[in-house]
Amino acid sequence: MDAHATTYPLGLVIFDCDGVLVDSEPLSLACLTAGLNRIGVAIDFATVRARFTGTAMPSIMAHIARDYGVAAPEGFVETVKAETLALFDTELRAMRGVAGAVAALGLPICVASSSDPVRLRHSLTLTGLLPLFGERVFSSTQVQRGKPEPDLFLFAAERMGVPPAACLVIEDSVPGVTAARSAGMRVAGFTGGGHWGHDPAGADLVRAGAARIFSDFSDLAAVIAQA
Repeated sequence: MDAHATTYPLGLVIFDCDGVLVDSEPLSLACLTAGLNRIGVAIDFATVRARFTGTAMPSIMAHIARDYGVAAPEGFVETVKAETLALFDTELRAMRGVAGAVAALGLPICVASSSDPVRLRHSLTLTGLLPLFGERVFSSTQVQRGKPEPDLFLFAAERMGVPPAACLVIEDSVPGVTAARSAGMRVAGFTGGGHWGHDPAGADLVRAGAARIFSDFSDLAAVIAQA
């Protein structure tokens, strides 16, 4: 945590959506893996999880073209997005205890996610979380560069009228933690999502700069108190 960040009272909690508020990553990563396999990319779920969790689709497809030499056919991204949303309709769930924990915070809150606005609204509506945030939902499509660059978090802080050093970000991915640290914000890593079964201690998140790790929203108040 930056020394200058601790001089500011906490004024805003910024939540990532996928893998933090909603347990979507196992679903979306499975759809992405299947889609990539269909177009000839030899990649498995574990590799997709390690490389692309928390990353926006444009960055993912640029990576695939560069490292695998496969250019996505026209309509590929739209197809994968549609398949993901259809799976969400039947399988998506909010993280256990998240609604009550967020509602009890007593601090300004917002969402800042790599997902596009349609998916964001769909996910938050399906899980009943949208009323907690209202219009305070920001997407990487609103900035020039997505995570791991700091643009999205800086944009969210500006829109909320809070200095970056007074913000705490709750993130579940290395790109997200990296982005928040680059923005000069405090970061706590969340490892309660289904995709974190391989590393509940969040070693990767700690290495990226998360000051604290928690895996259950019953601990959120304590995380906030220590930020």
